[in-house]
Amino acid sequence: MANVEHGGTAGNAFGAGAAESARARLRAIRIGLWVIAAVLAIRQVTVVLSTPKGERLTDLETWVGPNGVLHVKGSLYDSTQFTGTPFGGLVLKPLTRAAEQALGWGWTFGSLSLVVVLGLVVARALPQPVSRRTALLAAPVAISLLMLSLPVRNALYLGQTSIIPVLLVLLGCFAVRGERASGLLIGVAAALQPTMLLFAPLLWFTGRRRAVESTAITFAGLGALAWAAMPHDSTTYWVHHLAGVGLGGDADDLSNQSLHGALLRLGLNGPLEITLFLLLGAAVAGLGLRRAIRYARDGQLLLAVAITGCVAVVVSPTSWQHQLLWVLLALVGRVGKKTSDRPMWPVAVILVMTLPAKMMLPNMAALFPLRDNVVLLAALAAATIVPFLSRTSEYYRAPIPTDYARPVPTRWKRVPLLPFLGRVFTRPNLLLELLLIRVGYSAYQQVRLAATGGTNAGGRTTAEHHGDQILSIERFLHIDIEHWVNHAVFKVEWLRDFFDFYYESFHFVVPLTVLAVLYARRPGDYRWARSALGFATLIALLGFWLFPLAPPRLMPGLGVVDTVHGVQDFSKPDYGTLTALTNQYAAMPSLHFGWSLWCGVVIAVLAPKWWMKALGLLHPLFTVSAIVATGNHWVLDAVGGAAVVGAGFGLTHLLQGPRPRPLMKPVEVSMKEPVPATGRTPS
Repeated sequence: MANVEHGGTAGNAFGAGAAESARARLRAIRIGLWVIAAVLAIRQVTVVLSTPKGERLTDLETWVGPNGVLHVKGSLYDSTQFTGTPFGGLVLKPLTRAAEQALGWGWTFGSLSLVVVLGLVVARALPQPVSRRTALLAAPVAISLLMLSLPVRNALYLGQTSIIPVLLVLLGCFAVRGERASGLLIGVAAALQPTMLLFAPLLWFTGRRRAVESTAITFAGLGALAWAAMPHDSTTYWVHHLAGVGLGGDADDLSNQSLHGALLRLGLNGPLEITLFLLLGAAVAGLGLRRAIRYARDGQLLLAVAITGCVAVVVSPTSWQHQLLWVLLALVGRVGKKTSDRPMWPVAVILVMTLPAKMMLPNMAALFPLRDNVVLLAALAAATIVPFLSRTSEYYRAPIPTDYARPVPTRWKRVPLLPFLGRVFTRPNLLLELLLIRVGYSAYQQVRLAATGGTNAGGRTTAEHHGDQILSIERFLHIDIEHWVNHAVFKVEWLRDFFDFYYESFHFVVPLTVLAVLYARRPGDYRWARSALGFATLIALLGFWLFPLAPPRLMPGLGVVDTVHGVQDFSKPDYGTLTALTNQYAAMPSLHFGWSLWCGVVIAVLAPKWWMKALGLLHPLFTVSAIVATGNHWVLDAVGGAAVVGAGFGLTHLLQGPRPRPLMKPVEVSMKEPVPATGRTPS
């Protein structure tokens, strides 16, 4: 008995120790996330308060400043600068008596507090059941995402009130007790933003009819109060401007992410546009509200509220950028039966709501309709077509797991394998890959440009000094062949044309082709190759940032000719149509050569035939010849490109393990006629 008790105590102690260790890790993660949320909040406040006076809180200044529209004796809407409802003007009127500086500080910190409360409410409203880990981490994650979102950043910067209606609706749905109190809050939200009345059908068809009555009474009462206090303004807003249309800016402005704004941007106008807007808006409202009611009855009320908010964004005559917070809340919906597909919708929503549209779609005229309406399209998708899973689905809590290859040790065993870099053979989600590739390349462009202070001439002196250093090192090593190769090729027209064409044409085409073929034919190898390319590019960005370098064609006195774009003006280098978007002094390391070497290595390793491997290795050979012959890179730039590619493959091996090998199917052995022990088949 003593031994049994002793063994039981030891087991309990071991289990308690493991549980305590898990709690400690969770506590550390939670603290870290709260620190991130606090840093983001401080950053937002710092950005607002450090902006020169006259450029910050411009909307608030327009309303309640010394010359603001709320000070005038006439109509609020004479200047079309005030876009709120008459009731909103009535509420803001007392703020005109506040001291300007105190009002700015109070408004900023007050708005920040509302964002924190909003994040806490969202975290508590997640559909049940919720794991303890999710419950503890949801609040700081929600607050951090809100701080990063474009609607919140714009609202804080402009001094807007758009956070208040969203918070009032969420408080009415999740925080207060009693249907009448819930309806009161939503009614106040509708008095500030009339499209919030779309929540009335959601309340009605989910059995909260007293809340609908309270909403209607509150909205009508506050509207009547504003009409009694400001009859002329109320007539102007509700009759002449149709609930705010035409106030604050042209309805076809890119900031208006409503269906009405999109139709105007497409060139439609007049009765045709109005008719089409009303028909499409009615269809979206009917389909979206029906979906919202279904998800509310399914127990996903937060998702239902987000879908209804997205409907309001689409059908509102004007949905300015700071009013689009509902789209971010729609990421709580779960999409996809597979674990690998589950991040697709949240990542897409986060990218749309935190990054400018220009970073997600290329600057091509054919894509302008998508780029200009990307937030509207996200709201439309959430309201009508995204197949959010029901809580009754078998995949809601337990999606189909990803099959990982058998874990293998890395070269340095102290470095753990990262779960999201696990070796799998299945094909990743294509939409998510395209989004990440596009965003990654946009970040690459921005960092390259920021390295010189945002202008091509910003880092010229430093870049030329580094060019002199590189030239001195090459002379010491006797590899300073740039001038000789450049002039030798320049004299042979067909050779010059070949290298010019090769330099301009294959830099993107070949890597994208290799990635596309691997994605279609070798998904396991695609993940390995893509990770190596991503790591190499990230390391190269550090080189561009820390060591701006002028290429030979931009070195005064060196005599190297830019064979692609002609003789250069060193103060204003011309690189064709991409001059304004690229950093002319991002020569070290050469990603032109680095990406080509990555292609050569991948093809040489994976190609099934020897001639394919040989062609793959010719690509980096032609590329290094082209970058030197055209005067665009030093020889040492190619060495730097090779180094970052080697580091990319090394990091992939270190963090992910060796390249995965496809599993061989076991040979099926027939059990009908057993093979004799001698190994001979029966006659």
